[in-house]
Formats: sequence, C-alpha cells, structure tokens
Amino acid sequence: MNLPVMVPGLGRDALVEWCRRIDAGPWSHVAAGERITFPNPEILVTLSAAALATERVDVFPHVIVLPMHDAVLVAKQLATLDVLSGGRLRVGLGAGAREEDFRAIGADFGARRVSRLAEQAEVLRRTWSGAPPFEGASRAVEPAPLRPGGPPLYAGSILPRAIERAAGWADGLCGFSFGPDLPAIEQAFETARRAWRAAGRPAPRLVTSFFYALGPEPEAQMERFIHRYLAFMGDDVAKRMAPQVRALSPDRLAGFLRGLRDLGADEVSLVATSLDPDEVDRAADVVASVAG
Repeated sequence: MNLPVMVPGLGRDALVEWCRRIDAGPWSHVAAGERITFPNPEILVTLSAAALATERVDVFPHVIVLPMHDAVLVAKQLATLDVLSGGRLRVGLGAGAREEDFRAIGADFGARRVSRLAEQAEVLRRTWSGAPPFEGASRAVEPAPLRPGGPPLYAGSILPRAIERAAGWADGLCGFSFGPDLPAIEQAFETARRAWRAAGRPAPRLVTSFFYALGPEPEAQMERFIHRYLAFMGDDVAKRMAPQVRALSPDRLAGFLRGLRDLGADEVSLVATSLDPDEVDRAADVVASVAG
C-alpha cells in the first residue's frame, strides 16, 4: 500500500493513521514515490516518519529518482532509514522522466540517465560495503545498513531496454501501470525473467503497482487525481489517460489482483488517490476476498 503522498494536504495526523492501518492490514510494505515540483512531501523524510509509525511492514521508496541526486548522500540517507526501520527497508530506483523535477534542483536531465542509474546503484552498494568514498578518505560513510550488503534494490523500469539493463544491478522489478494493463505487465515480467536469466542472476522479484479508487464517487475521485497528477503533461494527456484507469470498484480491483497473481507477480503495490484512510480498509477487504 502506498501512502497518499500525491494527494495534496497530507499532514501528520493523516500520515500516522494511514501507517497504523497499513501496519495492521494484509500489506507487505508501505511505499511512497518521489516528485519535486508537486505538492507532495519529500520521499525519504516521509518514509522515515512511516518507519517510526510502523512495526511490521517493509518500508519501500518506490521509486527514488537516483540520477537527480548524489549517490553517496542517498546511500547515507537510506542506511539511516534502514536503521530507523529496524532493517525493514527495500529500495526502488528509477531514471526519471520529468525534466522539470531535475531542473528544479539543478540536476542534469541528460540522455545518460539509465546508464547513470546503473553506475549509481553500484555506488550505493559500494558505500554500504564500507568502502571509502574517495581515495584517502579518513572514514567510510556511515551508518552501515543493518542488513549485510544493504537493502534489496528494485528497478522502477517500464521499457524493455531499461528492464534488460537493470538485470546487471537490481534484485527485482517495481513497475507501474495506469490501467493496470495486464498484457503490458506480462511482457515486462517476461522481459525481466529472460534478462535476469541471461545475466546469470537469481530470478527477479516482480512487483507492479497501479492507481485505485474505492470511495463513494470513485470515477470523480480518479479523474481529479489524474488531472492533477499529469498536469505537467498538459490537459489533453490527462483527459486521455483518466479513462484508462479502471480499478474503480471492489470487483474490478479483485479481478486485477487475481490476474496479476496468475502472471506471477510476487507483490502488488496499490497507489491511493484519496486522503481518506478508509481506502486502506476498503482495499484490505478486497485483498481478503482474493486471498480467501
């Protein structure tokens, strides 16, 4: 379950209540995504709060746009979050697609984002291993993560070429689909399985995510959310994409979850589109019906 960070107005009380309900429900992790030029809270600060407000679920930034940041600093931040969560951290990394976010913080949006992501993932692991950050450094960058070798890394990749490249550094896939589009997800899963096998890696853990709305007026809720979320791409794009999001009833959500289970998804991460914490419980009821 994702925290509703992309819905404006998330404050302390709502965040704590969402974390409490997620930790008490059938969820394997609490997640959040990253944006800069958007009214969302900063991802690692928010998930640090979530780590302290939960006891059971993994903490899963999904995804950090690593090429926007200095990898050594992010390694220190993530190791700190791993310590605060008691070793419950997993990390999703992506190359990013929003130039405005890069420009806002003075980062280079250049064409090498995917290859830079692979290089930076290795910097994370090297930093967590205790290697000095540069030749002659007096100390390693600490704290060390609680898990030997650091938390698992997942690739927030969608396109086939990016998925194939991720086989060299990622432990799994954490994709996203608007619909969700089951055939497209199946293709991504198969691409990952082939790429990891060709790289001689253990089979990747396969995670996907999608938006859902189960409130009193789910269609209107989703339309408002999509128009706000995709405003940077223009109103025409938002109007075209909104009807593609179809997880708008318990029956539809259950059908998608069953379909993803049949495709071999290890986990599904639901992305909330409302601040209403009852959305956690509504979705939990659907999960229970599918599991039962």
